[in-house]
Amino acid sequence: MRVFVTARLPQEVLARIAQEHSLEAHDEDTPIEREKLLAGIEGKDGLLCTITDRIDLEVLERAPGLKIIANNGVGFDHIDIAAATRRAIPVTNTPGVLTVSTADLAFALILATARRLIEGDTMTRNGKFKFWAPLHFLGQDVGGKTLGIVGFGRIGRAVARRAGGFDMKVIYYSRARLEKDEEDRLGVRFAPIDELLKESDFVSLHAPLRAETHHMIGEKELALMKSSACLINTARGPIVDERSLVEALKQRRIRAAGLDVYENEPLLSPGLAELDNVVLLPHSGSATIETRTRMAVMAAENLLAGLRGERPPNCVN
Repeated sequence: MRVFVTARLPQEVLARIAQEHSLEAHDEDTPIEREKLLAGIEGKDGLLCTITDRIDLEVLERAPGLKIIANNGVGFDHIDIAAATRRAIPVTNTPGVLTVSTADLAFALILATARRLIEGDTMTRNGKFKFWAPLHFLGQDVGGKTLGIVGFGRIGRAVARRAGGFDMKVIYYSRARLEKDEEDRLGVRFAPIDELLKESDFVSLHAPLRAETHHMIGEKELALMKSSACLINTARGPIVDERSLVEALKQRRIRAAGLDVYENEPLLSPGLAELDNVVLLPHSGSATIETRTRMAVMAAENLLAGLRGERPPNCVN
C-alpha cells in the first residue's frame, strides 16, 4: 500500500514501514507546507502525521481510500476526528510514551521559575554578575511548598511522584476523583480547582485540551492564585488565556510562569517574550532521544496495524 509520512523520523522507523509498503516521506525538520501535504496525501492508503499538521476535511478528500491516520504525538486536536470517523478511518496517537520526559520537564520548569535560572544565566552571560550579597537575586524554595496539579492522568501522577522527592504537599484537581486508598498511596489530596489555585505555590497543568478546558486558566483563575505562585504549562497552550497571563505577569499578580506550549503556537502573545518572569521553551516536553524514538516506533506500529485491517492498539475514535 502507499504511505505518506509528513515529518523526518528515525531511519530505522521509516525502514520498518518501507519493508511492507511503498513509502513517501517529508525529509526535513521543518513542518511540511500545506501545499505539499495536500499533494503528498493524494491517493495514499496510510498517513503518519505530526501535531503540526492540520488534518481536516480538505486533506481527507484528497485520499478517499485512506485506511489509517497515525499521529506521531499524544494530542490529536489538530485532526478532524468526526470527519475521519464518518469515513471509518481509525485515528491513533502515542499515549504513555512521553510520561517520563514530560514530567521531568514540568519539574524542570518548577525549579527554573522558583530559582530564576534563566534570569541568572542571562545576567551572568551579560557580565552583570558583579557581587554576592545576602539579599541579592532571591528566588524561593521548592521543598515543603504546595504543588497543585490540574489533570491527574499519567503525567500528572508522574509529576506528583517527583514532588515527593522534594517533600512537597500535593493537591490535585481532575474530572474523576481517585479512590481514597489511591490518594493515600500517592500522598495527594483532591481539591476543587478554585481551592487548588488559592492554596498552591506552584500550579502545573496536565489536562487534555477539550471544549471545557479551553481557557480553563483565565483572568478570574489567575486572580485566585497567590502573588508568590508560579504557573507551569506543559499540556496544551489554549488551556491558558495567554493574554490574561501576560497581564498577570506584567503586574506581578503571580510571581512567574514556565511555558512549553502556547495558545497560538509557535506565535507568542504580544509582550510575553519581553517579560523576565517567564521561562519559554519550544514545545520540548517529549524532546529526548529515547522518547521521540519510542513515539515514532509506536506511531509506525499503529500505522501498520491499520493497514493490515486490524484495530490499531491506540485508536482514539
